[in-house]
Amino acid sequence: MAIDYERLTPIEVAERKRRRIFWAVLALLLIAVLVWRTFFTEWVVAQDDPLDHFKYGSIGSEGASGLPRKVFDAIPELYADHMQGQGWQYFGLVQEEGAALPVGFSRRKVDGIERVWLNCSVCHMGTYTLPGEEEVQFIPGAPSNQLRLQELIRFFIDVGRDPGLNADALLAVMDDTNFIERPIYRYIAVPAVKEGLLDLGRQLSFVERQHDWGPGRVDTFNPYKAIQFNFPMGPDSIDEVALNGAADYPAIWMQAPREGMQLHWDGNNDSVDERNLSAALGAGVTPVTADHAAIERVRDWLLELPSPRWPLDIDADLAAEGAPVYAEYCAECHGGAGATGYDYDRGRYQKLGTVEPLSEIGTDVGRWASYDADFAAAQNMLYAGTDYAFRHFRKTNGYANQPLDGIWARSPYLHNGSVPTLRDLLEPAEMRPKVWWRGHLEIDPLRVGYRSDEAEGLFRYDTALPGNGNGGHSYGTELSAPEKDALVEYMKTL
Repeated sequence: MAIDYERLTPIEVAERKRRRIFWAVLALLLIAVLVWRTFFTEWVVAQDDPLDHFKYGSIGSEGASGLPRKVFDAIPELYADHMQGQGWQYFGLVQEEGAALPVGFSRRKVDGIERVWLNCSVCHMGTYTLPGEEEVQFIPGAPSNQLRLQELIRFFIDVGRDPGLNADALLAVMDDTNFIERPIYRYIAVPAVKEGLLDLGRQLSFVERQHDWGPGRVDTFNPYKAIQFNFPMGPDSIDEVALNGAADYPAIWMQAPREGMQLHWDGNNDSVDERNLSAALGAGVTPVTADHAAIERVRDWLLELPSPRWPLDIDADLAAEGAPVYAEYCAECHGGAGATGYDYDRGRYQKLGTVEPLSEIGTDVGRWASYDADFAAAQNMLYAGTDYAFRHFRKTNGYANQPLDGIWARSPYLHNGSVPTLRDLLEPAEMRPKVWWRGHLEIDPLRVGYRSDEAEGLFRYDTALPGNGNGGHSYGTELSAPEKDALVEYMKTL
C-alpha cells in the first residue's frame, strides 16, 4: 500500500485549524471595528480659529436636522434651473472663495454618513459694498442681510414633495459614491432625506400662508413652536397678526455687557446663555444633539467681539454737533459713546436694556404677538433637570431698548426692518417710505443704511402688510433737518 506523503498529519490539521480560526477572528474584529467606526461613532470637522469656528464649526444640528453632505452637494445640480445656476448662493447664503460650504454650514459624521447643517453664522454674517466698489465686505456678528430663509424653507418643502427627488436622480449626479455607499444612499439615506423633508413640510406648512419675509428677516418663534412643541398653527389656532411676526436678524457682537439686559426684540429673556441655546435650537439643534462645548466656544468669542467701525470718513465737526442731540434724545434708552468706547452703563442710562411698553413705543405688534405666554411656559420646560434648563423666558409688554453700537451695520431699522435708513427713522411715520426695496449691498453714506431704491431682483417691502408696519418710535422726529443730519453723522461713531 502506497504511503500518501501529501496527507496532513493530525498536528498539521490542528495547526491549520488554529490559523483559520485566528484569521477568521481577526477578520471579524476588523469588520466590527469598521462597522463601529462607520455607524456608531461621530466625528466633526474642527476649526482652530475662533472666527472659522463661528463660520463653519458644528454646534450639533447635523444629527437631527442635517442633510447628507453628498445630497447637499447634489441638490444644486439637480435643481440648477430653480437656483439659476447660483447654487446655494441663490438664497443669499454667503460663499467664501475656496470654501467647501457656505458660511453658516458645518460638517459632522453621524451614523456613518457625513452630514451638513446650520450654525450660528448663517443668520449673523453681514455683507456690504462701498459706493462705487464691487468688493463685498463681511461683518461677523452682523445681521445676515442677504439671507432669504423663508424662500429656502419653502424650497426644501417643495423639494420634499417633488417626485423628481429620488435615489435614481440623486445618484445620477453623485459621481463620487463607491460601491459600498451607493446602496446605503439608495435604500437608507435618500429615503430618510425624503421623509425628513416631507415631515418639515407638514410641520411648517403654515409658512406658505405667511406674507413674504424678504431678505434679512426671520420668523423667530412660529417655526420654533411647530418643530419643538408641535403647537397647532392652522388658521383656527393663530390669527394673521401673530402669524406674520417676521423680524430682522439681530447683531450679536459685544455680548458681555448685554448679560442681564432684556434680550430678543421683545426682551423675553435676560440670560445670554439661554438666548444662545434657544437660538441654537432654531438652527436645528435639539436638546439631545446640542454640542454645548461648541456653543459655549462661540459664546466666549462673542462676549468681546467688537462692533464694526464705520468704513468711510466722518465729518468730525458735524458729528460733534450731533453728540448733544444724541445725549438728549437717545442715550437714556440706548446708552452712548464713552471716552474709551461704547458706554453700556445701565446705572447711568436707566432704560438701557429694558422693555418699552407697546403703548409708548408704538411699533408694529406682529413680532410681539407671535410670542405668547403659553410658548414661554413651554420653553421653560426645555432641558429640565439639567444644568442647561431654561428659567428666564417670559411674555413682555413691548420691545426692548438695545445698545446702538455698530448701528450703521444693522440696517434696516426697527425690529421688523421696516425703515431703510437712520435718516428715515427720524422722520414722522407718515413721511417714512411706504414701499421700498430690500436687498441692496451698497450702503448709503449720507442717510446711513443700505440703498433702498428700486432695482431688478430686489424684494419689494410693503409697509401696509401685516407685520411690516413702520410706525412708532417717534423720538427725535420733531428735530430740525440740520439737527437730524448732525445726529445721523454722530451715530456713525457709535
